[in-house]
Amino acid sequence: MAGSLGDLGGLLKQAQKMQRQVAELQEELGKKTFEGRAGGGMVRVVVNGKREFQSIKIDPQVIDPEDAEILEDLVASAMRDALAQAEKASEEAMSGVTGGLGLPGMM
Repeated sequence: MAGSLGDLGGLLKQAQKMQRQVAELQEELGKKTFEGRAGGGMVRVVVNGKREFQSIKIDPQVIDPEDAEILEDLVASAMRDALAQAEKASEEAMSGVTGGLGLPGMM
């Protein structure tokens, strides 16, 4: 019984350490930015590591009042690209903390 409690205590310490590392990672990732591009860089969207929108830049050459759909598609594509980069960075960082355990809901 005493051995079981010791094992449990060790697991709890390990879980607390991992939780601290995850919190530090989330803070660190939140400070990073990721730029998604579309249309050869004519539309650029920036998100942070928390996947929060930061900014958008649109080259005036792609603004056509007669065809707003193209611009809408470019913005959506750039946003998907930026979010995918942020997600990939998050997954890579988390795999270092969790040892590739694939724990759900960690980020």
